[in-house]
Amino acid sequence: MSVDISNSTTNSTCWSCGEMRAAHFCNACGKVQPPAPSDYFTFFGLPRRLNVDVAQLERNFYELSRRLHPDLFARADGREQQWSLEQSSRLNDAYRTLKDPIKRTQYLLHLEGVELEEQSKAATEKARASGEVKKQVVPPDLLEEVFELNMQLEELRANRKMGDADPELEEQLRNHKAALESKFAALAQELKGYWDEWDRLGDDDSKQKMVDLLNRRNYIRNLVRDVNDALEGQ
Repeated sequence: MSVDISNSTTNSTCWSCGEMRAAHFCNACGKVQPPAPSDYFTFFGLPRRLNVDVAQLERNFYELSRRLHPDLFARADGREQQWSLEQSSRLNDAYRTLKDPIKRTQYLLHLEGVELEEQSKAATEKARASGEVKKQVVPPDLLEEVFELNMQLEELRANRKMGDADPELEEQLRNHKAALESKFAALAQELKGYWDEWDRLGDDDSKQKMVDLLNRRNYIRNLVRDVNDALEGQ
């Protein structure tokens, strides 16, 4: 999908020549424009869709990077220098977000007013420091597996406190980790199916499917981390 970055606009006039301006530059005089409030999709002139032509996005990014680079405005007035810095910073943030499939999905959900459950390592550490219980929602299809895994992890930790080694238990945990990693990898393809559904329908059902999948993905990622920590003796 080709993106016309010159026309990702709000219909306002150029501060310099008074002609109709594009989002980043004036079409008439070429002057850099003050940043207009917009989401990352709009910044690149994209519809709010999840199937993105990443190669085209990259080409647009490098084109805008060259035209917005602060060095080009070293002799311009202070306003243009500041605007180029602000535009360049937002360009980098938008590109980093939209080129990454997971970040792109999370960002669109954020625009739709949805925040994912906090299951990050930072949240775990914060909960430990404060003594609070971190919110963890176990995906229903993982309940039995998580129960068994937690029992194995507790057994491993108890054995190590007593100085006992259990190679068989460690092998079971490695196998468990490999199975979780396989499930984690499979979620990427499942997510793309939900992209198609969202781009076609944009309804609450497709949105909820993505939320559930990403929360499940986060949970599995953290389980893998917990197994790694246990096997490494942390």
